[in-house]
Amino acid sequence: HVQLVESGGGSVQAGESLRLSCVVSGYRYSTYCMGWFRQAPGKEREGVAIIDSDGNTVYADSVKGRFIISKDNAKNTLYLQMNDLKPEDTAKYYCVADAKAVVPWDWFGGYSSRGQGTQVTVS
Repeated sequence: HVQLVESGGGSVQAGESLRLSCVVSGYRYSTYCMGWFRQAPGKEREGVAIIDSDGNTVYADSVKGRFIISKDNAKNTLYLQMNDLKPEDTAKYYCVADAKAVVPWDWFGGYSSRGQGTQVTVS
C-alpha cells in the first residue's frame, strides 16, 4: 500500500519562501513519476510540477522560475521549493505519484497515489 505524507505548509508573506516535503512509503520510490498539485478555494485543482524517474521535470507556467521540484531517493522524499511566493499561490498542495508517466501530466485523476495535502497561505 503506497502512502504519501506531505508537510512544510504554512502562512508566509508575499516574496517569502517555503519548502514542501512528501515522504513516500510502500513502493520502489525511485521508479515512480511524482509531482505536486494544488487547489485554491473555489478553483479547480491544477498541476504545479512533476518529476519522472530520470529526473526530468515539468512545471506549470504560473510557477516557472519560482518553484523547484526535486527528490531524494535515499530519503524517499519529494520536495517542492517555493520561492517568491505570491497571494495567488495560496492553496492546498497535494503530492501525487504513479508507476508510469501520466498523460497529460496535469491530469490529477491519472495518479494512483495521492496525499492528504498541506495548506499554503500567502498574504
